[in-house]
Amino acid sequence: MDLDLFRTYGVVVVAALGYAIATIGMKLASGNWTLLALALLLVGFYAATHAEVTLMRNIDLGALYLVIIAVETVVVLGFAWLIGEGLGPRDALGGVLVLAGLAVISH
Repeated sequence: MDLDLFRTYGVVVVAALGYAIATIGMKLASGNWTLLALALLLVGFYAATHAEVTLMRNIDLGALYLVIIAVETVVVLGFAWLIGEGLGPRDALGGVLVLAGLAVISH
């Protein structure tokens, strides 16, 4: 695999994980503001912002956001499942549609 392509995918994953971490921080803050919730919000948004600025130098904006949202969707839905919120049919369908959109633009 091309090293630049490998690095690009890695930065996409960092951006998506950053947003996912910030989302987890928001979930924790929705029950009670804690230092952990605030730290997850700050670290997650910082990582996502830094990664996106780096990616915007080389990737089309529309494709970039769809890829980041697809990876973030998988991570957040996995976290929701892990904490017992479950995945209803609507959640699963939404995740499948995001991934289908990613498949459409990748060809």
